Amino acid sequence: MEPIDIKTVKLFRKAIEAASGPIALVAHVNADGDAIGSVLGLSRVLRNAGKQTVVLAPNHFPPYYKWIAGAEEILIFSQFYREVRKALASSGMMICLDLNSPARTADMKELLEKYRKSSIVIDHHPFPQKFTNLLISHPECSSTAELVFHVIKQMGYREYIDMEAAEALYCGIMTDTGSFDFNISDPQTFRTVSELLEWKIDPIKIHEKVYDNYSADRMRLLGYCLCECMNILPEYHTAVMHLSRDIQQKFNFLPGDNEGFVNYPLSIKDIHFSVLFTEKDDHIKVSFRSKGDFPTNDMAAKYFNGGGHKNASGGELKVPFEKAIELFYTVLPDYKELLEATRRG
Repeated sequence: MEPIDIKTVKLFRKAIEAASGPIALVAHVNADGDAIGSVLGLSRVLRNAGKQTVVLAPNHFPPYYKWIAGAEEILIFSQFYREVRKALASSGMMICLDLNSPARTADMKELLEKYRKSSIVIDHHPFPQKFTNLLISHPECSSTAELVFHVIKQMGYREYIDMEAAEALYCGIMTDTGSFDFNISDPQTFRTVSELLEWKIDPIKIHEKVYDNYSADRMRLLGYCLCECMNILPEYHTAVMHLSRDIQQKFNFLPGDNEGFVNYPLSIKDIHFSVLFTEKDDHIKVSFRSKGDFPTNDMAAKYFNGGGHKNASGGELKVPFEKAIELFYTVLPDYKELLEATRRG
């Protein structure tokens, strides 16, 4: 990982210590393990340092992250929008974690754009937008949680990490690397995990709480998706899956139930690109994953109003479900040469 700018870290610590009200930590919409682990881990550290914090999320997050210390206190904007507005208005500082744009907070976007007090983004996604006073952006980092850990250390706040904070940060790293299956080209990631183990966290138990805590409906949905909703395109080394609202209702879909689905086709021989279309109430969510050098973020940015990392990205369209899938099949041939090169590599 590239060195973190010391000047920015010093300014960050100064802003924390000067904050006149609670520090608001903000996660992105449909928060995943990295987002939840980052906001709760840093919140715990700041509280141990004597600061007041409030953690905010645009909507509900998967239940298998609710074991993390502090999760029960997260204010959900879609449910408590007045309380969230009040919390931001009375806060002394805003910290946005695991998001590179206000749009990543959906209906909270305007609140972030209008925030005028001290603020910072700490994130590992590429192409961050400038909407805060400070920015710590390291796209080469495995996860925002890992980046947060290094920022905490450089701030001189390592002494305020406890087991609960270490668990949250480890969860963020574990989930955003697919249990250390990707985003792990930097040895620093494993050194970070080694340090977190010093707080006597139990990696096996954390893994069980996240990955062995699904509902039976979720498992049936996965089986149905792989059997009935997956199309293999061997000439493009690509797999395409789709989850309509009708299918989701059939299996009592809850937020987060399809997390990780897009990764499964990459286990198929000669499949290097996997795509999942999920129909939402007002848009179509598109998730991309790849192996090797195929840049999923190029397609996400060009055609699906999205972006992300080379091997993991996403986007969304406000069109009928069938039209979104049709667009993908239309543009896929443009990437055939790249996909073939990835196969040879």
